[in-house]
Amino acid sequence: VLMIIASKNFRDEEYREPWTILHLSGAQLTTACSSLDEARGMLGMTVKPDILLKDAKVTDYDAVIFIGGPGVEEYFEDPVAQNIAREAAKDKVVAAVSAAPVILANAGILVGKRVTGFLSEQQRLQQAGAVFTGAMVERHGTIITCVGPVAIREFGMAIFDAMLSRRPGSG
Repeated sequence: VLMIIASKNFRDEEYREPWTILHLSGAQLTTACSSLDEARGMLGMTVKPDILLKDAKVTDYDAVIFIGGPGVEEYFEDPVAQNIAREAAKDKVVAAVSAAPVILANAGILVGKRVTGFLSEQQRLQQAGAVFTGAMVERHGTIITCVGPVAIREFGMAIFDAMLSRRPGSG
């Protein structure tokens, strides 16, 4: 699983909870960022990224998760982040929480898809062709979005379930 965080002001629990759920389920996790310097969450958590975002190869992962928080705006118009989202949407689980679904919208992969996200981003998501539901967690095929920290455990479990259902022999 590739988890993508902002270099500063990512949302701590939006990273920590899915990471913990997936780690405990046996997933191998890689954290990518625009910098290899220690990233700092908006609540003080620090994370040492494993790789630079530009070096991430989608083919190495079963899922890609974009973590929200105010700092995620650094990826809204980032062509590398958008390319990762587009590539992952072909055959991987793609997840985004809080404001991060804007990255997916800007990558053009949410047209006609049911999504949710931080309420302040509703207009951007709808303008990109997404069907904004306002649900706590929304799953449309292999695309999973979440409103924010209030539903972060459910988000982590939805990612786990989506990955499990994509395993050979699971369906």
